[in-house]
Amino acid sequence: SRSGLQHLAPVHSLNIAVSNGPVKEPRAALEWTENAVNGEHLWLETNVSGDLCYLGEESCQVKFSKSALRRKCAACKIVVHNACMEQLEKINFRCKPTFREGGSRSPRENFVRHHWVHRRRQEGKCKQCGKGFQQKFSFHSKEIVAISCSWCKLAFHNKVTCFMLHHIEEPCSLGAHAAVIVPPTWIIKVKKPQNSLKTSTRRKKRTSFKRKASKRGNEDNKGRPFVIKPISSPLMKPLLVFVNPKSGGNQGTKVLQTFMWYLNPRQVFDLSQEGPRDALELYRKVPNLRILACGGDGTVGWILSILDELQLSPPPPVAVLPLGTGNDLARTLNWGGGYTDEPVSKILCHVEDGTIVQLDRWNLQVERNPDLPQDELEDGARKLPLSVFNNYFSLGFDAHVTLEFHESREANPEKFNSRFRNKMFYAGAAFTDFLQRSSRDLSKHVKVVCDGTDLTPKIQELKFQCIVFLNIPRYCAGTMPWGNPGDHRDFEPQRHDDGYIEVIGFTMASLAALQVGGHGERLHQCREVTLLTYKSIPMQVDGEPCRLAPSLIRISLRNQANMVQKSKRRTSMPLLNDPHSIPDRLRIRVNRINLQEYEGLHYDKEKLREASIPLGIIVVRGDCDLETCRMYIDRLQEDLQSVTSTTQRVHYQDQESSFPRVLSVQRLSPRWCFLDATSADRFYRIDRSQEHLHFVTEISQDEIFILDPEMVMSQQVGTPPGMPDLVVEQASGISDRWNPAVRKRMLSDSGLSKISPHYEVPDKQKDASQTHMLQSPVSSEDQALLQAVIAGDLLKFIECCKKGANLLIQGPDHCSLLHHAAKTGHGEIVKYILEHGPSELLDMTDSETGETALHKAACQRHRAVCQLLVDAGASLRKTDSKGKTPRDRAQQAGDPDLASYLESRQNYQMVSHEDLETAV
Repeated sequence: SRSGLQHLAPVHSLNIAVSNGPVKEPRAALEWTENAVNGEHLWLETNVSGDLCYLGEESCQVKFSKSALRRKCAACKIVVHNACMEQLEKINFRCKPTFREGGSRSPRENFVRHHWVHRRRQEGKCKQCGKGFQQKFSFHSKEIVAISCSWCKLAFHNKVTCFMLHHIEEPCSLGAHAAVIVPPTWIIKVKKPQNSLKTSTRRKKRTSFKRKASKRGNEDNKGRPFVIKPISSPLMKPLLVFVNPKSGGNQGTKVLQTFMWYLNPRQVFDLSQEGPRDALELYRKVPNLRILACGGDGTVGWILSILDELQLSPPPPVAVLPLGTGNDLARTLNWGGGYTDEPVSKILCHVEDGTIVQLDRWNLQVERNPDLPQDELEDGARKLPLSVFNNYFSLGFDAHVTLEFHESREANPEKFNSRFRNKMFYAGAAFTDFLQRSSRDLSKHVKVVCDGTDLTPKIQELKFQCIVFLNIPRYCAGTMPWGNPGDHRDFEPQRHDDGYIEVIGFTMASLAALQVGGHGERLHQCREVTLLTYKSIPMQVDGEPCRLAPSLIRISLRNQANMVQKSKRRTSMPLLNDPHSIPDRLRIRVNRINLQEYEGLHYDKEKLREASIPLGIIVVRGDCDLETCRMYIDRLQEDLQSVTSTTQRVHYQDQESSFPRVLSVQRLSPRWCFLDATSADRFYRIDRSQEHLHFVTEISQDEIFILDPEMVMSQQVGTPPGMPDLVVEQASGISDRWNPAVRKRMLSDSGLSKISPHYEVPDKQKDASQTHMLQSPVSSEDQALLQAVIAGDLLKFIECCKKGANLLIQGPDHCSLLHHAAKTGHGEIVKYILEHGPSELLDMTDSETGETALHKAACQRHRAVCQLLVDAGASLRKTDSKGKTPRDRAQQAGDPDLASYLESRQNYQMVSHEDLETAV
């Protein structure tokens, strides 16, 4: 069946048989030869939390094996055990088709059919009834809850009232990204011609003819039996994606897989497997083609050089998804300095709607210095690493440091396997070069002539140790060495499309000032440069260094490349509010979230809202962008700080709940950033360098969420007079962390509020947050409290707390009360301790085994208790004395579902920490 629904018959009716024959090796990459099979899955090994085996319990071959290896298809996202691959082929469930078979007898379909897939877990809402599919934490429901299309991403409930028969064969629209997806109907696999006579292959002439035809075919399409036959449309902007997996650590691999899910896998290419030439030749006749380069500036330069060689007309514009560090070209084009966690769906929208701009590209012609005799030429390279540059060409101090790094890495690659070590080496090399002053005599050994003007006297006068020929405003991971000339009559603001190159000189002082907003000495803006060197000097071209022998170097304009600049807003996608209904002024509540809450809850939007702390209310214009909004938020902080009183505490009266919420007036750290709350599944961070591209109305309606990674949970708070919607009350002697309203915000589903809504913690526990050591039971109340925990007697436990029992006591096994409650699975007592106890208990370890309360609960397979602890912020990466995480303990206990859940939450924490690394 062409719809992909041939497998929807009950799989329990199939006869399961295990074949002893050879099993076909699962394919992890696309096949571009004659052997390509349409609908073949792209299997990737996975051990991350996900759906159960696609075959279901009744047909799964290894349903009783908890550690069986699994694979996940990058294109349709189904998960199957390795041992179940053969059974999957028997039910004939194919992946979404990526091409169509050629042949004159097959009529050409100009539309794509849906590719329906069963889902046991599905985000979003049903297209038919508008209701959600399931709870967030249902520990992998074994029932099929949804049927979704892997092309357009439409999803329906798995019932006849929602998913109807006419959906099976109806044409697919390809969804929100239809304009950039290459439909499989465009990609045609051409069949190899067959000879009608069996004896024809024996004839020498025929044989030679076939060989000649084969050779000619290889020249046309490099041996790939595929052709692209596009249907021209002004609304289509087909996209080619090139990903360099080596850029940005593991980011490139994840991005590659995500693009295969959103697009046709045959428009996504892995540059570690082959270069971009073959793909560009295959798609060269596609109108309105756009290219997305995922990698560093070197990846972009590589693609631009191939476009030069192929001479495509018109040359397709290139967008950039920056991976790794540096990325000055990406910063210039508003794509930011690195990829954090922006949804790929939004990236595709920005690529589609981005503005096409021009980028000057410059030739570097190198000759031997004619003024020096042959016997005086020093050792060194005879040519530069690149003959064309897009960003900059420099010589002197910066190139010397870069060259030392590259030479050391080539000699000892094992010592340069982490970004931190690389940065430390750069810093050390720069400091050593500074002390040795190896570039101090640069001005004595160069001659620079720009458009006929000799700059050598000025260079020697100011004794520059570094000279940069700059094409774009950004340099050295985001600095702006040209600066803003302002009213300077001799120079114009820098542009990347004006046919001029900027020449800048640096002393050691001005190089250091770059990092704090300074700029170098502006020397010239010119169209041609002649550079003469009289000794071997370190140089670098777009980050590629070498030590060049004395040479004559000519810099001249080569051409202009088409690039995609990220626009300020997506015009084709409606904003949250209708643009015609946006008021002149917006009244917006600002909510603050700390890093721990973001890591644990950013996939649960409602709980993250409840965990946020109100910062105040701002009033901005309806067309305000985030860069301007940041100024209002900073001003709000200044107002709060100026009137903060230690004798008052502020509560924000939340209109959606019956209890006040504590208002935060702790000063924001310089690293805070906006969060995009518009996505259906989670919150995403917004790069600060791209705030001017987003309007407030694009990320929220009546409230804004900001992430402060340095936020401290306990703080003194106050209120400014006249602040709207604020209720001011005198502070009691109780710390905020013991306030029932605050604790209720931390635990969204606590039934204990009904039992003891106005319970106040005894005085001796008010300073518990400062106690870091457990105590043995002292009073009879302490003994009774310990017995109540072990017995699971909630009412007796609460009664002992009211009588003054200490929540920081330990049992004879040196475990805390939370350890005991988690181990025995008494969820209500765990809730009560989390709501009223000190936060130190959450990650406190057992002195003998090093286990936290989460370890104890995972060992006993208490799923509800594990979820309570994780929601409260328990660490998922903390290891016990044997080096085991809670996930490891759940796996050892024989609960793979719980292990998968803990692993998924652990991965979220790890990814968030990695994303917070900043480029140097």
